[in-house]
Amino acid sequence: MSADAWIIDGYVDEPACLGVPPYISPYIRTIAGVLLTNGFSVTYRTIDEIRAHPERLGEAGRADLVVMIAGMTVPGKYLGGTPADWQEITQVATALTNTESLLGGPVLFGSGNQGGRSAEKTADFGFTAHLSGSPAGALARWLDGKTPDAPYDYLREDPWAVQGAAIIREHPSFPHVMCEIETARGCSREISGGCSFCTEPFYGRPVYRSEEGIIDEISALARAGARHFRIGRQPDILTWQGGSGEYPAPQPEKIRSLFSGIRQKVPDLRTLHIDNVNPGTIARHPEEAREALSAIVEFHTPGDVAAFGMETADPVVIEANNLKAEPGMVMEAMRIVHEIGSGRRDGIPELLPGLNFIAGLEGETPATYENNRVFLESVLDAGYLVRRVNIRQLMPFEGTRAYSRNALPVDQRQFKAFKEWTRRQFDLPMLRRVFPSWTVLRSVHIEVSEETSFGRQMGSYPILVGIPVMIPEKTVLDVIVVDHGMRSVTALPYPLPVNDLPHKALSWIPGISKKGLVQVLAKRPFSSPEAFEKATGARFPSGALTFTPREVQSP
Repeated sequence: MSADAWIIDGYVDEPACLGVPPYISPYIRTIAGVLLTNGFSVTYRTIDEIRAHPERLGEAGRADLVVMIAGMTVPGKYLGGTPADWQEITQVATALTNTESLLGGPVLFGSGNQGGRSAEKTADFGFTAHLSGSPAGALARWLDGKTPDAPYDYLREDPWAVQGAAIIREHPSFPHVMCEIETARGCSREISGGCSFCTEPFYGRPVYRSEEGIIDEISALARAGARHFRIGRQPDILTWQGGSGEYPAPQPEKIRSLFSGIRQKVPDLRTLHIDNVNPGTIARHPEEAREALSAIVEFHTPGDVAAFGMETADPVVIEANNLKAEPGMVMEAMRIVHEIGSGRRDGIPELLPGLNFIAGLEGETPATYENNRVFLESVLDAGYLVRRVNIRQLMPFEGTRAYSRNALPVDQRQFKAFKEWTRRQFDLPMLRRVFPSWTVLRSVHIEVSEETSFGRQMGSYPILVGIPVMIPEKTVLDVIVVDHGMRSVTALPYPLPVNDLPHKALSWIPGISKKGLVQVLAKRPFSSPEAFEKATGARFPSGALTFTPREVQSP
């Protein structure tokens, strides 16, 4: 009879409010692979499921072994997946006093519930042991009766990733779950210490995963039913398998081989996106970067985002914190990405940059926020498209230079003023450029069902969509954009089912006046676009209207 093991997933890499949909990390899949290889039957539960059904902790307490992965690396608000906090991690351990229990993940570096304060370490959460270093490697050693610590090693971990791929079927959002694929670990700037706040130098010099290992894992995930992939968990996808030095040059032929190989293995994938890109790489190696980005755009799916870790536009802060690129370099990188990725496919841009700003770094003054505003104004003036701007407060981890050398506490008046300015003066006009009215967004997954339902497409940073109609959770439907917020859009089912939309939803349709709305309500049902346009006095894009009951795809 096989032993019974549970995996409790309390880890989230980034706030879902930034656009990251439900996803499952490599930690979980390699842990599952180790357990399955050692003859365990495995049950997987997210911390959100435990919150909703606390009795499941009792079930976990009857298992032979429980492994919890927890922590977060980016503070923020969350939608559709909130990481376990310290209290919850301790509560899990308390419920497992009669069971062997192991804890691993970024929480061992330290953790906190919000930015603006240091991440704190704790010596003991109450688990039997902590999995130090590679969680999967440490677990394998512990099962062999050795100390639970191990360095990361792709040669060992790649087979576990394949073996554990099918665990994704137990994710509550399956099959609408993003599978994050790791391609590299470590920092090419480790010799200079890297950026002052970053934990990536903890892993040492870059170690690149093989193309074979990456594609084998994606193939195994596809066999298990996965269709959504984010090539993430690396400081800079452009330098995968790159050269030496602090700023290695991209190897475009290797990027092309990787992305074309993924497409060949999973031709029916629905999402293939990237994550981090160092703007300094693009600015320092423009031709190689241009070729690598072009290869990504050729084989990925549209709506992709290259997350630029800009952090600040203040030269003083950049120098004090050993950051990656001056504002002029970031602007040049944006120009190149815009040139290659701003073309639209299926209505949405192929690949756009995203900008990250951090408040609280050493050297910050009121002038820092003014520099940031000037930079964003120059982006608007240049006409470049940006998918999103993330502004967060520093949460320094022990062992980084920012842990002792920072500007905490942040000047909240300056911080909030910059954030509010960005949302109103940059984000709102930018969303109108990126997703103009009448843009069709395909396959939006409903995550919250209320009077106004909320959903997103699958992707790296898909836009949050509010739909003023109650739609069941996990429904998948096409929508059409009708209005814009500062970090979201309002949309209606597409094509617009004008005969059965409720009054409130009809009022959101652009071009319909109050008088026209009265006419619509009085004269429904309509049978043709011409009749509807005559009643409203407005014109609508071809194909935007339907006169039969709307149909949506259920989960």
